[in-house]
Amino acid sequence: MNELIKINYETEQPTVSARELHKALAIEKRFSAWFETNSQGFVEGEDFTSVLTGTVVNNGAHRELQDYKLSVDMAKHICLMSRTGKGKQCRQYLIDIEKAWNTPELVMARGLKAAQQMIADQSKIIERMKPKEIFADAVATSKQSILIGQLAKLICQNGHEIGQQRLFRWMRDNGYLMKHGSNYNMPMQRYVEQGLFEIKESAVTNPDGSVRMTKTTVVTGKGQVYFINKFLGSTV
Repeated sequence: MNELIKINYETEQPTVSARELHKALAIEKRFSAWFETNSQGFVEGEDFTSVLTGTVVNNGAHRELQDYKLSVDMAKHICLMSRTGKGKQCRQYLIDIEKAWNTPELVMARGLKAAQQMIADQSKIIERMKPKEIFADAVATSKQSILIGQLAKLICQNGHEIGQQRLFRWMRDNGYLMKHGSNYNMPMQRYVEQGLFEIKESAVTNPDGSVRMTKTTVVTGKGQVYFINKFLGSTV
């Protein structure tokens, strides 16, 4: 597709320079007067944004000109109102651009790019934060003991991807949880004494009316800070 009008893709939605559109439509009327007439009924901040455009004049000096970033809808409307062959051609071009912009492939590509940028931004923030600030974030969200699955989510939120099953396995392999027997996945006593874990006991009523006790490993606030430190400070 030949480029009739330069499209700006720097923002969430594509925009068109009012000066570029004025030029593409071959308008003889002075730009400021033309825009004042054609912007009637549109809302600044929604349909268009005021900007300055740099240009080089005849003597080589740099000069800034008043310009506007137009939404594609506003640009299409102006093309229609021009009632010229150029206007019809430019309007169809903008319609084709809009269709391409909203294809599932491009929507997905923009979503992926946004997700990648968000991850990159979060990584920069984490790298910039001092350890005590990271720990403070963890403590702020960890005022009570939580399940190991919840700890996995907390670790992910602080910049290290790990799931519940993988975290259980890592804790067993590294000696925090027991590997065998009736105490499988229960914390080692020394880590309970250090305040990293607690064991919650609860009574469960069986279908036959009998009652049995269950034990669940939970991670204390101190333990949450400890394990976040462990994961963010290493390559585990």
